[in-house]
Amino acid sequence: MSKRSEHSSPWHPFSRVSETAPGVFFVEGPASNWIIVRDETGYILIDSGYPEDSALVRKSIEHVGLKPSAAKAMLITHGHVDHTGSAALFSRTFGTPVLCSPEELPHVQGHEKHQVTLGQVLIRAWRPKVLRWMKHAIAAGSLSATPATAAQAWTAEQLAGLPGSPEAILVPGHTPGNVAILFRAAGVIVTGDSFITGHPLSRHTGPQMLHPMYHSEPATALSATHALDSVEASVILPGHGPALAMPLGDALASLRR
Repeated sequence: MSKRSEHSSPWHPFSRVSETAPGVFFVEGPASNWIIVRDETGYILIDSGYPEDSALVRKSIEHVGLKPSAAKAMLITHGHVDHTGSAALFSRTFGTPVLCSPEELPHVQGHEKHQVTLGQVLIRAWRPKVLRWMKHAIAAGSLSATPATAAQAWTAEQLAGLPGSPEAILVPGHTPGNVAILFRAAGVIVTGDSFITGHPLSRHTGPQMLHPMYHSEPATALSATHALDSVEASVILPGHGPALAMPLGDALASLRR
């Protein structure tokens, strides 16, 4: 078994990549997820795991018949290292545009840091689940990550011209510029870490918030999800945990109980 994997068997795209809607591929990484969206104009990536997941990101792209060098853009839901791990590499190697919300740009570029601190983790490291998560994060390159200094802030018009016509919805609280990304025609919403469906520190699967230590503003992270109340989607793709095929409204109601 891979020493880095949180799963019981080696990571392989055959078991970790699923087409959750036409042209929308959900990739469940060893510790965080990423998404591939393609149409007749090309494809985009959303998030990219930890730095050491870069080979897996490439494998997943090739698994669905695409070339890593051909991505129209990589969209970043927020600047945490377990979601931006391949961004600098794709930007440097392939010239892939790395795009995020204007509010998140300083974080993605490395000028600001809105990340769980080592101290927050160490005071909880006596808990076996926290210790295992910390070991995996370190092995996955969290302490040596390279920021995506060439990242740019997107515009709504720019997003609309990308494969799948993504729409960004600002959901601050997890980080200042954290977003969910909607694919309206496909009925798919990528929630990133706005809310998730599972995590190594969690005891259950289903709509839930991350542990408060992961949020830059824990007191507002849950209330910020009201930005999604009027959104219609039936497929939910989180940053951690399995995909959900259920109405977004039902997931939000369950989250807030």
